[in-house]
Amino acid sequence: MPCYDFRRFDFRVGEAFSDRSDAVARPGCRVLLLHPDPDARRGIQLGLGALGCQVDAAGETKAARAAMDGGDYELVFWPAPDVPHKAGTARAVIAVAPRGDREAAVAALAAGADDCLVWPGDEVDLELCLARVRRRRPRHNRRPPTGDTEVFAGMVGVAPSMRQVFRTIEKVAAHKASVLITGESGTGKELVARAIHDLSPRAGRTFVAVNCGAIPETLLESELFGYVRGAFTDAHRDKPGLFEQASGGTLFLDEIGELSPALQVKLLRALQEEEIRRIGSNTTTKVDVRVIAATLRDLSVAIARGRFREDLFYRLNVLPLALPPLRDRAEDIPSLVDHFLHRYAGKHALAGSCAQAVSATAMKFLCAYPWPGNIRELENTIERALVLCDGEVIEPEMLEDKLRRGSQLPGDPISATLASEELSIKKTTRLIEQELIRRALESTNGNRTNAAKLLEISHRALLYKIKEYGL
Repeated sequence: MPCYDFRRFDFRVGEAFSDRSDAVARPGCRVLLLHPDPDARRGIQLGLGALGCQVDAAGETKAARAAMDGGDYELVFWPAPDVPHKAGTARAVIAVAPRGDREAAVAALAAGADDCLVWPGDEVDLELCLARVRRRRPRHNRRPPTGDTEVFAGMVGVAPSMRQVFRTIEKVAAHKASVLITGESGTGKELVARAIHDLSPRAGRTFVAVNCGAIPETLLESELFGYVRGAFTDAHRDKPGLFEQASGGTLFLDEIGELSPALQVKLLRALQEEEIRRIGSNTTTKVDVRVIAATLRDLSVAIARGRFREDLFYRLNVLPLALPPLRDRAEDIPSLVDHFLHRYAGKHALAGSCAQAVSATAMKFLCAYPWPGNIRELENTIERALVLCDGEVIEPEMLEDKLRRGSQLPGDPISATLASEELSIKKTTRLIEQELIRRALESTNGNRTNAAKLLEISHRALLYKIKEYGL
């Protein structure tokens, strides 16, 4: 059976960060990883492996230094805050800091680390970390396209709409002005926000993300602006808010349309005055924050209904960026499938999964499905199929029933009929009846009794329609 075998394309996510002979994180590049925590070490090693790197991992400093002295490594990952001053032939030293330990990350960067990876994390964090390393060489942040496919800061796209998104990210990244990202759920709004941050002059500073719709209003204010000791019952100490934590860097406000009117006023003031006031405080604090907001709502409708401030909208919408839904960029689906196959191949390899390709029929279903959940739904679908696959090829039966039912395969007479300009119910019903009868007869190898059962009509009615339609 013909299939899409992605091994033929020699395409790896890691190629996104390669460039000519001085490539960093190109497929096959050698990486040395030191980390005392076995779980963290294994997670980073699997993530780098999925990016095409050859990883030598060590749990002790002595072993890592011995490997570094005797090996030729292009990247060295080292636990923060300490970093090796002599890293052999390595082109970059990346510190690995525990999530939430800002002091360790800052100390590692001050000690000479080229970048800092916050862990626990995932493959996206690794991709963006490597993208920042590549950004040190101007305009080498994306690889030349392989065929028609382009990979940009971890995002895959060949559709003109996505190429325009990539160009827009490049243009807006250099500026501090606010960005408003719009798009349906699952289109990759946070990934775009991270790409803007990582390609900006603020790349070495903090990126803070918060989902405004996931935190109760009573807690969101203290999360954003912080509080002082004694401001309320449980305020036992001063706490800086996310604006202060992101100062010098980027604050990503997802689902901005969910903010209450009261918080909209405070956010507008923070943007206008570039200062915030902690809850319970009488003084203000200056902050230097680049704000990127995102929403799946139509804010113009919310403004008309009095649910969103028009002045805040204009303050946020200085640089608008609209993400297309996946159904409008179906030509990207094969490349995205390839992307996710390689991302999860390493993760599930130890459990026995060895899927390397998608059959032609399965790919038709994937390309024809409307993907209401967009890229996030496609990613979950590929991981699920990879787990269920016993061989090297993912077949249609490994896809969810809703996906097969919701797809309209090219060449499907029913789909073609419904997509046509024919508005006659009588003519359309006849065409659909003929196709359903033909399918039922094919699936039962011509057994009319069983076909009638599938069609849920009597045997006599089926014989009449076979004669009527000349089947």
